[in-house]
Amino acid sequence: MFKAKPMLKVELLCLASETQEMALLLARHGGFGPAGKAGVASGEHYRELYLEAAARLDKIMEYCGHHDAAPIPDDAIAPNERELAGINHRLQEIWQACSGCHEQETRMAEEKERLAMLRETYARLSTLAVDPARLLRRDGLLDTRLGQIPAGNLKRLGDALSVAGYLLTVFDRAGDQAFVVVAGPRSEDGQAANRLGGLLTQAGWRDLPVPPELRTDPSVAARYLESEHGRLEAMVADHCELRQQHWQQHALWLRQAAVLLTLARPLAESSLLGLSGKGQLAVFSGWVPEGAAGALKEALAERFHGRYLLVTHAPGPEDTGKVPSLLTYPAWLRPFTGLVKSYGVPRYGEFDPALLFAFGYVLLFGAMFGDVGHGAVLLVGAMLLHGRLAWLRWVGAAAGLASIGFGLLYGSVFGYEALIAPVWQSPMHDPTRMLWLAVAFGAGFISVTLLINIYNRLSAKRPGHAFLAGDGLAGLVFYLAAIAGLSGLLAGEGAGVLSAVTAGLALIAMATWAGREASGPVGERLVVALVESLETAINLFANTLSFLRVAAFSLNHVALTLAVFTIATGLDTMGHGVAVVLGNIVIIVLEGGIVAIQALRLMYYEGFSRFFAGDGVEFRPLKLVLQEKRSGA
Repeated sequence: MFKAKPMLKVELLCLASETQEMALLLARHGGFGPAGKAGVASGEHYRELYLEAAARLDKIMEYCGHHDAAPIPDDAIAPNERELAGINHRLQEIWQACSGCHEQETRMAEEKERLAMLRETYARLSTLAVDPARLLRRDGLLDTRLGQIPAGNLKRLGDALSVAGYLLTVFDRAGDQAFVVVAGPRSEDGQAANRLGGLLTQAGWRDLPVPPELRTDPSVAARYLESEHGRLEAMVADHCELRQQHWQQHALWLRQAAVLLTLARPLAESSLLGLSGKGQLAVFSGWVPEGAAGALKEALAERFHGRYLLVTHAPGPEDTGKVPSLLTYPAWLRPFTGLVKSYGVPRYGEFDPALLFAFGYVLLFGAMFGDVGHGAVLLVGAMLLHGRLAWLRWVGAAAGLASIGFGLLYGSVFGYEALIAPVWQSPMHDPTRMLWLAVAFGAGFISVTLLINIYNRLSAKRPGHAFLAGDGLAGLVFYLAAIAGLSGLLAGEGAGVLSAVTAGLALIAMATWAGREASGPVGERLVVALVESLETAINLFANTLSFLRVAAFSLNHVALTLAVFTIATGLDTMGHGVAVVLGNIVIIVLEGGIVAIQALRLMYYEGFSRFFAGDGVEFRPLKLVLQEKRSGA
C-alpha cells in the first residue's frame, strides 16, 4: 500500500520588502506548496504582470525560433514589480514588431498560394495553344466554354452536344476529372445557350475560371507568372533576412528575460494561492512534507538570519479535505497512476488504490483475454508505442503478459487448443466452473474494498461509519454471513443458524445507523433506514454478479475463435489461412478493446466507487524550473 507522505502546515512571516527573495528561496527549496487566498493587492498586480510577460515571451519565441535555456545563477534575484513592468513593456514592443512580420508572412503565403493556382491553370490552358482572350470573347461567332466534368460522363455529353451542333474537346485530365472546351454557334435569341446550359448541368459541369492575368497571349502570361515568382522569392528572402536580424538583435536580452521571468514565477504563484499580509509584513501559507521541514529551516536561517518567523504544525480537523497529497511510486507503477488519477486524486490519509488497481486490472484483463498468441501481439504492439501514447507502453505490456499467462492456463495459442497442453483447462471445457470462480473472485474483491473503506473511515476519525454503516464493518459482516448461508443452501446443507443470525444482526445494525444519520420525523427515519439497508444488501450481491462478465468474456473469447475456425473450414488452403489471420486480427482489435474497457469498468465502479472518494488535492510545490527549449516556426 502506498500512502501520502506526512505533511506539515506552514505559516512563514517575512518583511514585505523581501517577498521576492522569500518566494525565490521557497522555489529553490522545492518543498513548499502554497495554499490559501491572496490578500495583497500588490501581489496580485505582480502576478498579472508576470502572466502578461510570460505569454508575450512564449509568443515571441514561438515565432522567432528556439534557443537553449540559459543557466540560472545561484545568487540570482527575482525582479521587483517595477523591473517586471519594464520587462513586460519591452516584450510588448518586440511582439508588436514580430506580429507585423507575421502579418507580412501571412500575406506572402496567400500570394504564393494564388500564384500556384495561376500556374496550375496556365499549365492546363497551355495545352490548347490558343489565346484564352480570343477563345472566350463574348462578341464572337462561337459560344465557347471551359470547364471540367467527371470523365465517365464524357461520351454521353459528347453525343448530346453533337446533336445540338456543338463540339467537345478534352485538353487535360486530373484523376477522374476531365477538362474540356465546348464550342458551337452563338444564337442571338439565347435559346441554344439555355439548352447547352441544361446539358452541361446534367453532366456535372463545373466552369473553369480564367483569371484576368491569363486572358492574354500565352507568352505574355508566361512572362507575367515568371516575374511574379521572382518578386515573391525576393520578398521571402528579404523577410527571412529581416527576421534573422530581428532575432539577433534581441536574442541575448530575450534569454535574460526568460531567466528573470523564471525567477518571478514563484512569487507570482504565491500571490495567487499562499501570500497574504498587511503593512510591512507578508505571510506565506502552505504545506511542506514533514521530511523536508528541517532543510527548509536551515535554508531560511542561512539566508535571512532571523528576519522571518516559521510556524509549522500537523494538520488539524479544520484542514480536512485541504491537505495536499504527496505520493511517490516506483517506476513500474507510475504508468498505472494515470488511470487512477483519471478517476480522482487520493485524499490525504486515504488509501491509495494504485497498487490494487495495477494488479486487479492486469489480472482481470488476462482472465478475460487469455491466449498466448494474442497476448504476444499485445506485448509487441505495446512496446512499439511512442509519443503521447508512450505512457501506456508498460500498461499494455503488462496486459499482454497477463494474457500470455492465462493463455498457458487455458492452453490456447491464436485460438488453437491443440498446440500446447493447458496447465489448467480451457474455459469451454467447464463453463459452470468458470462462472463460479468469477463470482468467488468478485466476492473476494468486494470484501477487500469494504476492508479498505473501513480503514479510510477510521483514518478520517469516523468510527461510527467505519463499524456500523452498510459500506463498513456491518456491511462486510452481513455480506460474508449471507454468502456463507447461500453457499450452504446451494450445497443442500441449509443456510445455517449462525449465518442467518449474524446476517440479521448486521442488517439491523446497518438499519439503525442509517436511521440515526437520517433527519426528519421518526416514521420517515424508519422508512429511510429500511430502504437504505435493503438497498445496500441488494447492491452488494448485484455488484458481485457483475463479475460474471469475467467468465462471460473468457468464454466469448473462445467462442469467437471457434467461429473463425468454422468459417475457415469451408474454404480452400489459401482462404483458410486468410480467414484465420483476419479473424485473429479482428479478435485482438475488437474484443481486446472491449475487454480493456470492461476491466476498467469493474475496477472503477465495483471497486473505486466503494471506498475511493478521489477528491484529494495533489501537492504542487513551487519550483524554479526553466524550460530547456522553446521552439517555433
